[in-house]
Amino acid sequence: MMRLEKTEKINSLLDAYETLLTDKQREIASYYYKEDFSLSEIAEIMHISRAAVSDHLKRTTAILSDFEENLKLVEKLSKRMAIYGKMKELEDPRLSVYLKQLEDIE
Repeated sequence: MMRLEKTEKINSLLDAYETLLTDKQREIASYYYKEDFSLSEIAEIMHISRAAVSDHLKRTTAILSDFEENLKLVEKLSKRMAIYGKMKELEDPRLSVYLKQLEDIE
């Protein structure tokens, strides 16, 4: 998997599951995946070694993957969005009212 694809995937997982992470896991992952800080920059900010940052990222990525494996929130959201798109293409005014209500929930 290319770095950009991995970053996009991890960002999706973070959006879904970041509240289940510890503060430190969430902070390090956010710096790395969302703000694109280097390992060295994060190490300096967090006052830990570069190796510790790397270890935290590996563990956090594994935890996020486990959450998705078990809960499948990101997969289900992707499927729902595809269905919403197909329903919008129907351009049925009655359906549009319900689609708007669903979007307001999201």
